[in-house]
Amino acid sequence: MCRNIHTLHNFEPAATSDEVHAAALQYVRKIAGTTKPSKANQAAFDHAVHEIAHITGHLLQDLVATVPPKNREEEAAKGRARAIASGRYSAPAA
Repeated sequence: MCRNIHTLHNFEPAATSDEVHAAALQYVRKIAGTTKPSKANQAAFDHAVHEIAHITGHLLQDLVATVPPKNREEEAAKGRARAIASGRYSAPAA
């Protein structure tokens, strides 16, 4: 799926409405096959993003976690370390 859509559940602090909207936008872009819809499709595109963001917010509120929330900065650091170890990216300059 999209590499830009990140897990939003069970993080501290909780996902913001901007993060939920960004995930919905990426999802709709992937499904529609375009990053910028035509003028004829703009309303449908925007409506889909709004609806998906709305229902995603409900999903995140309703999900129950059985483990403590993860720390966003720690998880991001782990992801960067994995990317460097895989050779996908080089280490940042000191």
